[in-house]
Amino acid sequence: MDGLARNRRPTGFGRILALLGMGLVLCVLSPDRANARYASIVVDADTGRVLHAVNADTMNYPASLTKMMTLYLLFEALDDGRLTTASRLKVSRRAAGQAPSRLGLGRGTTIAVKDAILALITKSANDVAVVVAEALAGSERNFAKKMTEKARALGMRRSYFRNASGLPNRRQLSTARDMAVLARALARDFPRKYRYFATRAFNYSGRTYKNHNKLLASYTGTDGVKTGYTHASGYNLAASVERDDARLIAVVFGGKTSKSRDRHIKRLLDKGFEKMGEIRAAEARAAARRAAAGWGVQVGAYSRYAPAHLAVTRAARRVPELLLRAKVAVTPVATEDGTVYRARLVGLSETRARDACKQLTEKRVACIALSPKDLSPKSDAS
Repeated sequence: MDGLARNRRPTGFGRILALLGMGLVLCVLSPDRANARYASIVVDADTGRVLHAVNADTMNYPASLTKMMTLYLLFEALDDGRLTTASRLKVSRRAAGQAPSRLGLGRGTTIAVKDAILALITKSANDVAVVVAEALAGSERNFAKKMTEKARALGMRRSYFRNASGLPNRRQLSTARDMAVLARALARDFPRKYRYFATRAFNYSGRTYKNHNKLLASYTGTDGVKTGYTHASGYNLAASVERDDARLIAVVFGGKTSKSRDRHIKRLLDKGFEKMGEIRAAEARAAARRAAAGWGVQVGAYSRYAPAHLAVTRAARRVPELLLRAKVAVTPVATEDGTVYRARLVGLSETRARDACKQLTEKRVACIALSPKDLSPKSDAS
């Protein structure tokens, strides 16, 4: 009877159930399909603090935001000496045949790495993306695997790359949060090369290509990062803006038009900078209240917030038994030469503060023990 059962053809209803089962299996085995809808996020580039998020983990098509990862791997190759900006990269038939947007490179020609960087950033050239991929990994398929591996290493948990350009591929997926992580990594890991993203126009073979990122000319403080568009993705943009010693990263997916997307991301950034001001003011007030109740240590005064914050956290790790539970207080003070950020750890007893400074000094870290009077908001101690 078992043999007869195995040879029976499934009924119409049975075939439907079988097909439904196969669909469920495919859903489990493959990454989420893109929703191709609106998503956005704004983060503090220095700390990673999220200031705004809507559908930030929804998987969408990144389009040419993909080229941010292509450039990350190219910058790595420059840093480790595999390439120089003068290196010439050969154009294959496959690269030359890519769909627009492209630079129009001919098969068998070459392009310098520096020109490739600028072509990716300004023109968003798909042919150049393939040239880079083949130069670094032998094939675009191998390069895409390296892109996904690097995404995981950077903490991009929901990104899957299948090509170097962002041209349509149903399995090439990312999120607003992941692209913000990538934008932060580019600025953090390659501060000198990151300046390429501020390039407004690129001249090549007698033609001038303007950067698609219009915020560079229309929104004060913008210095990158990348636009993207396909019919399925809508209008995408990752933008980096620095103002008042704060850098914000904003990412928008699924804009209806490039102009409406740009207007929207500007509003998000405006609100982000307002929120950053409120956060820093609250931190300064909290630091003042804590300071009035005890001793602290100061490990430097800096012209920028980020290095002051970094100095404080490093000092705490150098003497963890005394400082790890101390409160971080990076307080802005107006001087004749501009704003100075005092890097302090507060909420300590006098003994703990003095012992901590003694140990830090022995470790060649500058340190001053501060009394409650020194920590008063009216104090002139610097």
